[in-house]
Amino acid sequence: MAHSSAKFLNKVWLYCTVFLTGAAVMVIELLGTRLIAPFYGASLYVWTSLIAVTLIALALGYYIGGMWADRARSGLSLIIAISGFLTLIIPWLTGPVLLATDPLGLRLGSFVSTLILFSPSLIMLGMVGPFAVKLSTSALANVGASTGSIYAISTVGSVIGTLFLGFYLFPLVGSREIFIGLGISLLALALFVVLIERKYLKSATTMVPTMLLIIISMVLYPQIASSGKTESSDLFQTRFERESLYGWVRVIDKPKENIRLLTVDASTIGAASISHGTNLLTYQNIVTRIPTLMPAMKNALLIGQGAGHMAMTLKDYGIVTDTLEIDPAVAEAADKYFEFAATGKTIIGDARYEIRKLEGPYDLIILDVFTGGTEPTHLLTVEALTQLRRLLADQGMLALNFVSFFENGQNAALASVAKTLAEVFPHQQVFISDPGADFNDFIFLATNHAINLEHDGFTNKHSEWLKQRLLTVDQSHGVVLTDNLSRLELLQMRKSEYYRRMIVDSLGSNHFVR
Repeated sequence: MAHSSAKFLNKVWLYCTVFLTGAAVMVIELLGTRLIAPFYGASLYVWTSLIAVTLIALALGYYIGGMWADRARSGLSLIIAISGFLTLIIPWLTGPVLLATDPLGLRLGSFVSTLILFSPSLIMLGMVGPFAVKLSTSALANVGASTGSIYAISTVGSVIGTLFLGFYLFPLVGSREIFIGLGISLLALALFVVLIERKYLKSATTMVPTMLLIIISMVLYPQIASSGKTESSDLFQTRFERESLYGWVRVIDKPKENIRLLTVDASTIGAASISHGTNLLTYQNIVTRIPTLMPAMKNALLIGQGAGHMAMTLKDYGIVTDTLEIDPAVAEAADKYFEFAATGKTIIGDARYEIRKLEGPYDLIILDVFTGGTEPTHLLTVEALTQLRRLLADQGMLALNFVSFFENGQNAALASVAKTLAEVFPHQQVFISDPGADFNDFIFLATNHAINLEHDGFTNKHSEWLKQRLLTVDQSHGVVLTDNLSRLELLQMRKSEYYRRMIVDSLGSNHFVR
């Protein structure tokens, strides 16, 4: 009876251990992007790097853990203690590692930084499974059942960890704090396991190194906890900072230049003068011309609220604007620091989901989500544009802002946008924000009817402003973007690299590392 009870308790603590370490693997994998994204963005390349590094690390962990388990019966506590220590110092190392890998570029830089930051702790966590299998196997006949049980419990832990992190923990606690808390939790688990090893396995060989790691971690904790805080200077003042589900949202003042910026990770989505709140993004001036093209315009939908300047401009024309913004932290910053006041409904959510619930019709829809940062490719496909067209009035207009290089009209991304719009709308016109500059904002106006820049209600001032910026885009260089296949991120690789470097050089690297 005593033997059966001891065997049951042995399985219980082993199952609890692999459950918790399985959850830790997914927490590290999911949160890894939040540490990398402020510097490299949250593009497909960053996610690809993190998934690849996780798989590489786990494969190495399984292999090394299996060899260690064959040579020693104790050591699980030390493995967990090392993983806890390596997880705890991740936030401490993030800044130096990101700055060191910056010269490697977006793809290689994100991969190498991910490899350095996360693979050590993930390798150690991968070693837990083989070691637990060895401890749970009392006879060769039980190897299959023991292995299956251990990895099933570990996978269940990963599922629970993923759901708990995404649905509950991350919306309430910052990523750095979660990493620190996870490291401390793994160290506490290591302490529990070392006591189990000493009592039930009659082994204390790993007790000293395990306890030493725990002590070192506690000594380093104050320095780790205080690292990564944003500092202000005479050149920059961080007025607002919030980590959301979608990125680091900041309001940054440049007092000497009288500029206030709204940024998400390394992308600027709003700019105004500090003294008067005047909009400083040139491409948004197109909004002041659109109402004169459609004098009967009464309502609008702005997708990608940003600082809210376009909605406030439309208000001056008596147009009621519903705003759709995916990030609640952006909406909060716009209200507090850019004096945004909604004139219509304020909708927080992903556009592809939310527009299915809207009824319209709208006289104007502004799609302003394609900044210099990560491309939300699902919002610029034939299917997405078709959804938006259904929300437009018969005489309505879609205005789309797109950031790219012009390359003398040879840019494939710009041509692809024009070609995709042409699949949905019979008429479009394209305007460049700053004539003469290669890297630019391009404003597409798409309608069901031809746009007349010469009609009587159009002033010479507005007409000349638009005519000076009117472009003809050669669509032959582009491809139609669909939900099934969108090459936009690949086509915009050079743009992403250039824009990230431009923003980092402007504000300094320290603004984008934590």
